[in-house]
Amino acid sequence: MATDIKMPQLGESVTEGTIAKWLKKPGDPVAKYEPICEVATDKVNAEVPSTIEGTMVEIIAEEGSTVEVGQLICRIEEAGAAPEKAADQPEAKTEEAETPPAAAEEAGETSMKARYSPAVLRLAQENNIDLSKVQGTGKGGRITRKDVLKAIETGAATAAAPTPERAERKAEAAPEPVSPVAKPTIAPVKPAPAAAGITLENGDTEVPVSSVRRTIAQRMVMSKHEAPHAWTMMEADVTGLVALRNRLKDEFKKREGVSLTFMPFFIKAVVDSLKEFPYLNSVWAEDKIILKKRINISIAVATDEALYVPVIHDADEKSILGLAKAVHQLAEKTRAGKLELKDMQGGTFTVNNTGSFGSIASTPIINHPQAAILSFEAIVKRPVVKDNMIAVRDMMNLCLSLDHRILDGLMAGRFLKRVKERLEAYGPDTQI
Repeated sequence: MATDIKMPQLGESVTEGTIAKWLKKPGDPVAKYEPICEVATDKVNAEVPSTIEGTMVEIIAEEGSTVEVGQLICRIEEAGAAPEKAADQPEAKTEEAETPPAAAEEAGETSMKARYSPAVLRLAQENNIDLSKVQGTGKGGRITRKDVLKAIETGAATAAAPTPERAERKAEAAPEPVSPVAKPTIAPVKPAPAAAGITLENGDTEVPVSSVRRTIAQRMVMSKHEAPHAWTMMEADVTGLVALRNRLKDEFKKREGVSLTFMPFFIKAVVDSLKEFPYLNSVWAEDKIILKKRINISIAVATDEALYVPVIHDADEKSILGLAKAVHQLAEKTRAGKLELKDMQGGTFTVNNTGSFGSIASTPIINHPQAAILSFEAIVKRPVVKDNMIAVRDMMNLCLSLDHRILDGLMAGRFLKRVKERLEAYGPDTQI
């Protein structure tokens, strides 16, 4: 008997996934819990395991297609099933297909047909699609993103795009929670140049937006719209820290097996300062400010394709050694594409080492809904006045972006000053 395998729930706020690669093809044997496909979501990539032992008989969702949670992706014939039972399946399909269309339409009208997700509404508005003229294929007749894409390709259902008021009313009609981040589509959607205000010229190249890049874009826009950003910068003399790292790095590498970078020292200075200024480790909740007990540091890790922000949980409980290992592990998992959902959740403050590629000043965007983000810029040798004399010192800038709803300049300045003091307190003989 063929068993339906459906798209699993890969995270609390994940409502759909994109089939990145099938690991099994029809006719292949499948062991229980063996991965059958790779799925990409707006957060992480994951493997979907088989829930039974048997043989892959049919693949429903092709590679590159986006499938909502709970929808059918393939069928597996369970080991030991009688062939006669499998032969009964088409007949069941026929009976199901004979359901009067009027009854199905009526059920859809009274259930899900007029309930649109924010992603569907946005896609319809961008492409001037009248959703009332689109036939929904989702549960209860609900219109999915696939239905809108099909309408765009065929040129059907084109009309005045829904007004913001209509979109808001329809979005409020949906009772189930949805992720605040617009979900990605694999098929590139090309809005009319007139609507986008962009004219393509000879030699121009259109690059489809990846799911990760779309997610980053949506979150950055949301952060700038939600949080009134303010920015401040301080200069720190880290000559002692540079001397300390130079003294320890070779021995540290041999003993621990990981490189000793500046990042663990930066994080340590931040988490110790967050204990003094808990409002920097908080979130805005409209009628209240929530001070987070745990200090979970998000770190920015860049790949060739995008920027990921995995999390070091309970960073205040770790030593320099523990932080060095945590940074190394997360960076390796990120670049290998093996981040898990738990690695991306729970961050309370973000640290970004933009100095690693030579930046000397930046205005980072807050990782919503956190209260602030701190960028450590490049360490450069500069002549400075010290003890009434000119000396060559290792200097760096600390750039802090803050949510002005939660923080004012006084508290942010005091916090940044403590980070600066802690970094400047390191010396060649400091014990770590």
